Amino acid sequence: MDKTVDATMVSEMEAELRNILEFWANNTLDEIHEGFIGEMNAECFVKADAEKGAVLNARLLWTFSAAYNFFKEDKYLQLADRAYNYLIQYFWDQENGGLFWSLNPDGTVKNNRKQAYAQGFGIYGFSEYYKASGNQESLDYATQLFQLIETHFYEPKHGGYIEALTNNWQAMDDMRLSEKDANEPKSMNTHLHIIEPYTNLYRVWPDAALKERIQHLIAVFRDKIIDSETAHFKLFFDLDWTSKSSIVSYGHDIEGAWLLNEAAHFIKDDELLEQMKEVSIKMVDVTMVEGVDKDGSIFYELEEDGHLDTDKHWWPQAEAMVGLLDAYQNTSDRIYLEASTRVWNFIQQYMVDTEKGEWYWKVDVTGQPDNVPPKVGFWKCPYHNSRALMEAINRLKTLGYA
Repeated sequence: MDKTVDATMVSEMEAELRNILEFWANNTLDEIHEGFIGEMNAECFVKADAEKGAVLNARLLWTFSAAYNFFKEDKYLQLADRAYNYLIQYFWDQENGGLFWSLNPDGTVKNNRKQAYAQGFGIYGFSEYYKASGNQESLDYATQLFQLIETHFYEPKHGGYIEALTNNWQAMDDMRLSEKDANEPKSMNTHLHIIEPYTNLYRVWPDAALKERIQHLIAVFRDKIIDSETAHFKLFFDLDWTSKSSIVSYGHDIEGAWLLNEAAHFIKDDELLEQMKEVSIKMVDVTMVEGVDKDGSIFYELEEDGHLDTDKHWWPQAEAMVGLLDAYQNTSDRIYLEASTRVWNFIQQYMVDTEKGEWYWKVDVTGQPDNVPPKVGFWKCPYHNSRALMEAINRLKTLGYA
């Protein structure tokens, strides 16, 4: 029997949010080379020679800044200070601007490519840190990254943004975000994580040009990325938006549903907001039909060959909790509230590593954890789960469940 939605659930979420933050505060500081470690395995052993990624470090900046903004406790701002100082001292390219893709453990540059996705997360972190600290320099870094993305990554002929460039903003052959991605010039994932930071930046810097770019991105999602027939995101594209993949990513669908609503809401574009609300409900509904297991958890993806990957990764569970709550707020239909509660119950029962802390990268269809992927790593971060808990707590409080 699923728990009813009440103040107890909010208290549980607040406790788990603190658990996640304490795990990262107590286990991931690099006391040898400054900043934060690059990788820790499932057994919590640090891999000393692991590279440090811009995405992880920008997400750490966002997480601890957001935690300070949420709890107003100085210990989180001090960790945000640490993340900020490391990011600008080591990841920032002093010659060409922007963030390097990765560093060696000692802070020297390992991969100097410029990935649009990483620049976006830089904006996300810098804008949240500005909100937490009032540090004008951080806002300046965020607006510089906005200008760099618009100058170098924007593709004017067909709209949208290309994936990656060399260190000095030249074209490159291999633009993949990771080894599992298709080598195509445009992707849903990069566009989602440009509109997300642009929205966060707009909250502290309501610039007219930035608003226009957010409107453009919403239109790109509406007209190019969301499949009008299936209501799924299409994932990879040629320059002219010809779709190059049939994979369905259930986590991205339900994450995008609430992020697009958020973008339209904060720029106060009522027409786009109504459009996004309608589209987002369709995206949530199809995810519930196709991508939700009988226990309420979210499957990973539907592959090109039609095979359903039934693993339950940590981040789709987190994003589903928010996406379903967002759908409830937009419809008042309790089916979404109850579905969100079921995801939270699943997370507590199966995703949280109650012995070592944090969440497992993934569990299988029976709920057994896969202990091969890292607990901390290039892509394993506290941003999805901490953000989901903050969002869920705030939304539940707004709904009167506290």
